Amino acid sequence: MMANIKPIGNRVLVKRLDAQEISAGGIVLPDSALEKPQEAEVVALGTGGVDEKGNIIKFAVNEGDTVIISKYGGTDITLDGVEYLILAENDILGILS
Repeated sequence: MMANIKPIGNRVLVKRLDAQEISAGGIVLPDSALEKPQEAEVVALGTGGVDEKGNIIKFAVNEGDTVIISKYGGTDITLDGVEYLILAENDILGILS
């Protein structure tokens, strides 16, 4: 499902992946005990950052990449009942392969 929003600048729209509901010891965790997952899928890219000379800086991530995001970065939004996060590309810590 494609979101109806296009980020601008160096911003990225991601959808968090589901949180793990079972602990390493096999205990089922209630929703209130779950942390927001730091893994997300890149849904849309902005127009790109601009350097001091006005050149557009390409993104290091692509749509469809699974990434690790900063724990407290970005802004949560809901579109058509689906939760997304808009964050600056520098709030992406890495790409999972």
